[in-house]
Amino acid sequence: MEAYYNCLRCMNHNVRILTVDGKTYEGVITKVDYNNVYLKRSSHGQVHTSAFYNPFYANQIITLSLFTLLAIALI
Repeated sequence: MEAYYNCLRCMNHNVRILTVDGKTYEGVITKVDYNNVYLKRSSHGQVHTSAFYNPFYANQIITLSLFTLLAIALI
């Protein structure tokens, strides 16, 4: 439940999220429910595919399980 309340406090803010598998995500939290956090990826946290930037991934909303969150920080 702590991850849920931390995500609620960070809603609509730029954050960096670290998951238990070592992946880092940056963006704005747009929604939180009891199982997931929904993160709108920003151009700030661009996804690079191969040697070029793929604009398809910019501003995409991704779903992360609250159970996999290790840390969350405002940026």
